[in-house]
Formats: sequence, C-alpha cells, structure tokens
Amino acid sequence: MATKEDFYKILGIERNASDAEIKKSYRSLAMKHHPDRNVNNPEAAEAKFKEIKEAYEILSDSKKRSAYDQFGHAGIDQSMGGGRSGAGAGDFSDVFGDMFGDIFGGRRGGTQQGGQRGSDLRYNLEISLEAAVHGTDQKIRIPVLVSCDSCSGSGAKAGSAPVTCSMCHGHGQVRMQQGFFTVQQTCPTCRGTGKQIKDPCSKCHGQGRVKDEKTLSAKIPAGVDTGDRIRLTGEGEAGQMGAPSGDLYIEIQVKRHTIFSRDGANLSCEVPISFVTACIGGEIEVPTLGGKAALKIPAETQTGQVFRLRGKGVKPVRGGAVGDLMCTVKIETPVKLTPEQKSLVSKLGESLSNGGMHHSPQESSWLDGVKNFFDKLKG
Repeated sequence: MATKEDFYKILGIERNASDAEIKKSYRSLAMKHHPDRNVNNPEAAEAKFKEIKEAYEILSDSKKRSAYDQFGHAGIDQSMGGGRSGAGAGDFSDVFGDMFGDIFGGRRGGTQQGGQRGSDLRYNLEISLEAAVHGTDQKIRIPVLVSCDSCSGSGAKAGSAPVTCSMCHGHGQVRMQQGFFTVQQTCPTCRGTGKQIKDPCSKCHGQGRVKDEKTLSAKIPAGVDTGDRIRLTGEGEAGQMGAPSGDLYIEIQVKRHTIFSRDGANLSCEVPISFVTACIGGEIEVPTLGGKAALKIPAETQTGQVFRLRGKGVKPVRGGAVGDLMCTVKIETPVKLTPEQKSLVSKLGESLSNGGMHHSPQESSWLDGVKNFFDKLKG
C-alpha cells in the first residue's frame, strides 16, 4: 500500500502554521486545482483536489490535527472511517460554498434565518455652545419604522401565522449549481426569513412594520463637540419579524457663538480695552461660560496680547483636564473727542516725541525694517 503524503507538505505549510495560514493555503490550492479550471486534465486535478481537501479537513480540526501530529496517518484513519479520499464530486460544492459564502451572503455552518435587524438611523442635532459644555437633555422627534401593533410585527393577519417558505423550505438560502460550482444566496421568495405570509396583515400589508414618529429624550453629556456621535441602542428602525431594532446615532453640531470660539478643550474670545487701561494698566471683567471673571491688565499692554484664564475652558467628554480661556485684547482708539480732549491727546503726543525714549516699540521696529528693506534695494 502506497504511503500517504504528509498533509503539511500537501498544503505547502510549516508544521507550526496558524489556522489562518492553513485556510489561506487551502483556498489558494483549491482554486488552482479545481477540475473546472483544469479542463485539459480533469482526472488528475480531481485527485489533487481531493488530496488537498482531505489535508485541510484534518489540519483545520484541532483534535484531528493533534492526533495527526502525534501518530501520523495512523492516528486519524480510524476517526475518518478509512479516509475521505473516496469522496464524491458533491464535496466540491461544499468547499466552494464555504469559500464564496462571504461574497454571496451565505454563512458557514448554516443559513441566516428569521427577520432582518432594523436599520440604524442618524439624527443631526444642533445645540448651543453652553449646552455642549455643560450637558443637556434634548427632546427629539424622528420618523421611523416601528413594529406593527396589529400583527405584533409578524406581518400575518390576526389569527394566522407565517408558514415555512416553499422555495427554501425554511432555510432562508437557496443554492444554484452549475457543474461543480454552487452559489448560495438569499431566497428571493422569503428574503432570507425562511417564512412566507399567506394572509398578510391589512395594516402593514405583510411588512410587519409601519411608518410612525416617536419622541425621545436624549441625554447630551458635558463636553461634547461638533462631530461627536451619541448612540441610542435599539431606537432605530424596528427589525423584521421580531428581529432586533437598529440603533439611533445622534450627530452633534455646535452652533456658532457670538462671543466665544472653541478649539478642543480651550475657549477663546476678544476683549476690547480702553487706551488708558492699556497705558497704565487696570482690572477688567471678562465673560466666561460660568459667569464673570476678573482679568488684570498690566501697564503698557499691546493690542493682540493674549491672557490665559486657567480652568475656564471645557472639560472634554472623553476625560482629561479642563481647558483654559484665552483672552485676546484689542485696544480701542477713542472716538468723538471734544476739542479739550483732542488738545490733551496732542500734548501727550508732543510729550512722547520729546521724551527721548522709544514709547512705540512696534512702530520703531517696523520703521527699522522698512529702512533696511530700502537700503537693500539701493545696494
């Protein structure tokens, strides 16, 4: 009796190969040696194909693989009833049903029966910055498919019930075979449920679901921002024939604020200050989302200078430290001056010019830059 070839050698893998490596090699070799792909020598291809399949059946089963690793072919011949080398052509259908199941909607080890899970829904919710920072409860109203109360979602008229599908015989899947190939797909008659409705419900017309609107209370946690999503489990569309409902996803959009802008955990705002305060300093009140806060302005403050108020920003919804409030000061030029005020400003300007000191640091540096620019042009 001829000695059988090593199963690992047949699949071209190492003895410590993982399950994923075994399956990958098997699929590649099965496609290569399938008789339908080797029309010039189908007999040899069929023999090789069966050899590959036998090796895979042993090595993909943890118990059989362990016995084979310990005792070789002697350890698995008895459990296989003399081996599978004599398997018929029907084995090809099983193999390719497994290999193409993911593509055509089939599931290995059985077909999908029962109703289909309800669809997920999305709701765009626009909220204020204050609500996003502090959290809020929002009432929302959404159009949705709900389970029909007349037939309790079965789709069948009261007093009747769905019957087993006559095409797929309750499996929810049908197979179409051509030669060695078998393609498994969802049954077109029952759409995968395995049931047919002979006497449909008059309210939902056999669909098991009807259009409706429902009001929900959505708890918006503190710290959310634009683009965040909140999932309400089971608040999507009702499933078919008693299957689970889908989920509702609430997408947050934060409205533009008149004072503050947000960057992650930090808030920022512009704060106008008077010319006098910028010159000699002082203390002003600035708004925060938690109330007013005092901000000290040092003397000789320049416009555009940024002051940080720590802990006056946002606490992120996913955790972390509370952000800060960044206040950018803008110095206001006095307007509608009286003749007396204009005279005082003029005297101040003369005093600053005759003082022999640089009282305008930005102006001085800018003029120096202009001078250097024209000097380079002349050079």
